Amino acid sequence: MRHKVGGFKLGRDTEHRKAMWRNMAIALLTHGQITTTVPKAKSLKPFVEKLISLAKKGDLASRRRVLQQIGNPIMVKFDEDPDVSRNKYGELVDGPKLVKRMFDVLGPQFADRNGGYTRIVRLGKHRIGDASDLCVIQLVGDESGPQVSGQYSRRRDKANKRMEFAAKLRKGAKAEAATAVAEAPEAPDTEAPEKTEE
Repeated sequence: MRHKVGGFKLGRDTEHRKAMWRNMAIALLTHGQITTTVPKAKSLKPFVEKLISLAKKGDLASRRRVLQQIGNPIMVKFDEDPDVSRNKYGELVDGPKLVKRMFDVLGPQFADRNGGYTRIVRLGKHRIGDASDLCVIQLVGDESGPQVSGQYSRRRDKANKRMEFAAKLRKGAKAEAATAVAEAPEAPDTEAPEKTEE
């Protein structure tokens, strides 16, 4: 029996789940916010907050623990990033390192904050394929960054157009029903004779 066994399984085995957390944490710490599903964001939050707490300590042991958890990846903000150098095959060779940014920028940024370094904002949208609730997980204090919204999707546009069309049809059907009721012949205004008690 699984009494008091907590945590999110997310339909993955342990190694797959850790790899997912590592990749999502790298993306979150690089870009400041990412769009994902609510269960994934809730499972990622403690993982990232522990990494930021280690970055706040700033000592060598903490740096080694962060390196053990996520490695030392090169930060790539967008495809044609001028700070990143690539070899002739397009593979990353050199660029700004994420762990250095964590200890030099994020650690001091959250120095006066005791936990709660991330925020989950529900988007109120569902993913078209499986109707999962979408949300944005972002670092607190990056409100000046990109606006919280989902990515552009042609499927989302098509679904929105279908919903608008269906709403227009429903509104038209309601209007026709209202005119039919208004044009219906009215019942005669005769009153029923009063009952007389015998």
